[in-house]
Amino acid sequence: MTYDTSNRRPKSAVFYLCFITLGVLLWRPGDLASQKQQVVWSGKEQPILEEIRKLRQLSSDYEHARSAQQLAVKIGDLPATENKVRLAFFLASRSTEGDFGHDTLQSVATTLAHALTEHPIVEKNGQPAAPYIALAELVRYEHVETSLDAPQFTAALAKLEADDESRQNADFKLTDLAGKTWGLKEQKGKVVVVNFWATWCPPCRKEMPDLDELYKRFKDQGLLVLAISDEDMGKVRLFIADHKVSYPILLDPGRRVNELFQIEGIPRTFVYDRDGKLVAQYIDMRTQKQFLEMLAQAGIK
Repeated sequence: MTYDTSNRRPKSAVFYLCFITLGVLLWRPGDLASQKQQVVWSGKEQPILEEIRKLRQLSSDYEHARSAQQLAVKIGDLPATENKVRLAFFLASRSTEGDFGHDTLQSVATTLAHALTEHPIVEKNGQPAAPYIALAELVRYEHVETSLDAPQFTAALAKLEADDESRQNADFKLTDLAGKTWGLKEQKGKVVVVNFWATWCPPCRKEMPDLDELYKRFKDQGLLVLAISDEDMGKVRLFIADHKVSYPILLDPGRRVNELFQIEGIPRTFVYDRDGKLVAQYIDMRTQKQFLEMLAQAGIK
C-alpha cells in the first residue's frame, strides 16, 4: 500500500497528526528514503529493508508470496527492537499489494504481532500507533488471526469498526473530468465500486486495467465504478490521457471525501450493493480475481 506523505492534508485532523508523527517520520514505507536521518539500521536489518523495498519489482504473485514469507522468518529472528517492529510493519504494508495468499498474510501478521509483543510501541495523541492499526486491518479485512492482547490493538479494531459504520452512511457529490456530478446515495439500484487512487501511486496504476476491464464487462448489469483522486485536475487529466479508462474519474481536491472515508493509504476500494449497503472492502491493490470476489458479494457474477 502507498501512503500520501505530502503536505496537502489538513493539519487539524487528529488522526492525521498521529500518522504524521509515527508515519512520515518513522513508519510509512512510502517514505523510507527520508528515514535515513531518523533511523539507524543494523547490518542484519538493512538487507531485509532492501528486500522489502524490492518486493514490487517481482514479476509474479508466487515470487512475491514466497519472498514475503521468507522475509517474515528473517524479521522474526531479529532481536526485539523498534526497528524489528518497523520492518514487520513495512512488510505488512507491502504484502497486501495483490493476491499472495492467506498463508502469506498470516505469516506476516504473526511476525508483526510477535514484534509488537516483544517491543510495544507507545501511542501518540491518544491514537493507536500505526503498526497496531496495520495489524488490525489485516485481521478485519484480510481475515487473518492473532493472539495479540494489547490495548492499542483493541483500540485499533474498535476504530476500524467505527470507520466502517461511518462509511456505510457516507454520501458525497463530486465532479468528474467531464464536468458531470456524481452522488453516492443517488446510485441505488446499481452496484457501486468506490476506488481511491492517485497518479503517483504504483499499486493504484497496476490495478486500473483490471478494474476497467471489469467495468466494461459488467456495466450493463448495473456496475458503476467511481474512482476518486485528490490531485489537481490538470495532473489527473494528463495521466488519464495516457492511461485511458472507461469509468468516471472524480476529483476531490479538498480531500473532503478522502477524510470522510478515513483514507490514509491507497488504493482503497469499497463495494456497495444495489440497496446501498457496504458489502466488501479491501485495504490495498486487488487483482481481477479479487475484484470479482468483491463484486460477487454484491450480486454480480
